[in-house]
Order: sequence, then C-alpha cells, then structure tokens
Amino acid sequence: MKVLIIDNDTSIREGLVQLIHKFCPQIAHVDQADGVAAGLKAIEAGTPDLVFLDVEMDDGTGFDLVQKIGDYNFQLVFITAHNKYAVNAFKFSAIDFLLKPIDPDELVLSVKKASGQMKHKDLEQQVKLLRDILSHTGTSKNKDKKIALNDGSIIHYVKIEDIIYCKADGSYTVFYFGNGKKIMVSHILKEYDDLLCDYGFIRTHHSYLVNTTKITRFDKADGGQLFLEENHSVPVSTRKKEQVLDLLSKL
Repeated sequence: MKVLIIDNDTSIREGLVQLIHKFCPQIAHVDQADGVAAGLKAIEAGTPDLVFLDVEMDDGTGFDLVQKIGDYNFQLVFITAHNKYAVNAFKFSAIDFLLKPIDPDELVLSVKKASGQMKHKDLEQQVKLLRDILSHTGTSKNKDKKIALNDGSIIHYVKIEDIIYCKADGSYTVFYFGNGKKIMVSHILKEYDDLLCDYGFIRTHHSYLVNTTKITRFDKADGGQLFLEENHSVPVSTRKKEQVLDLLSKL
C-alpha cells in the first residue's frame, strides 16, 4: 500500500510518517508533499493508494487540490485542526478525517478502512457535498440540506428532511424513510444526535432520534408513544417525556 502525505507543516508530516512506520505495517511506501502544487505532482507521479491531506496550506486548501483532480484512484483522509463546524461537515459528507494531533488508534482505523476499499467511486460526489456544506455557513440549515450515509457498500445522499427517525442497533444506526426504505450505517446514534439536533431532531429515548416534522400525535398511555408519518411509532422514555412534551407544545 502506497501513501502520500500532503501538509505544509514538516513536523506534522514527519510525525505521521513515524506513526505509520510504527502502527501500520501494511503501508510499504510513504511519500510527502508540502502543498497543493507539490501534492498534485506527487499524485500524478506516484499513484498513491491513500492520501492524507491537510485542509489549510500555504498555497491553497485541500479542497482546492481535490477539485483539480480528474480521477480519484485513491482513498482520501483529511487532516484538520479541531473545529466543530468543519468536523461536522466531514461527518455529513462521510469523508474520513483525522484531528491534529493525530491519535495512533484513529490512524490505524483510517488505514484499515482505506485498505478495505481501495477505490472510492463516490469520492468526487462526497467532496462536492463537503464543499457545499462548508460554503453555506449561514444557510446550512435549509430544507434541501443533505447527509451522506455509508452502509458499507453504497454511499446514499439523502435529504435530512426525508429522514423520519433513527434507531440505535448496537454500534450501528438505522435510518428510516418513507415507503419502507431504511439504511444502516456503522456509527453510533450519539454521533447523529450531535449532527442533527440543530435540524429539528430530538432524542425521545436512548435508542431513538426523531425528526420532529414527522410527528403526527403523542399517546401518553403506557409511558408515552410518538406516532410518526408512514405509520411509524417510537417510544418516549420517562426521562425524556417532559422534554418531548415541552417541544410538542411549541410546534
């Protein structure tokens, strides 16, 4: 497996190289580049399997670089400083990322995921979605806002407003839509609670996250049950009942 690290910070590049040599034995070769122009040349010359790409560099951004690439014949992992909005954007687009300083366990996980799918056919569309999210800071909560859901074999691009509810299934989350459609992804419900709470979603139970625009009625019997569109229903826990009632009074 061949890797290319593109980052303008020499210490970050060298540190990542050391981590790769120590924790990722499946990587046989590592190249480096210090910016957008050098990175493009290295991609063309070295045909890497996996690219670790910094977001902010001296001669442009990582987004500038990927926009200039014609064919994505590699896996991509962004490297970024901690920024909640940027991190959420990566999660919405299902693009892998590592936070600085890089955690060895997270690095190993990223490399493992990349090894499992050497050619990412949806990378171009994911990057497009990511750029759209990042360029609409003030208007990102519009009704056409999309989220990318990776079920392991297909990346689905769905409108947030079309999600009826989400249900925890161990370390997975199942998304429910109209017409019986559902999508399972390998992320815990808490991650989507954090992502979707600003888009009209509420946690009604430790296992359920509901789109409040899909609520049709609330039955207080037997602890509480929310009825949703498409004949769905979800429980309301005792701990969440007061919060749900308060929300419903404002709808």
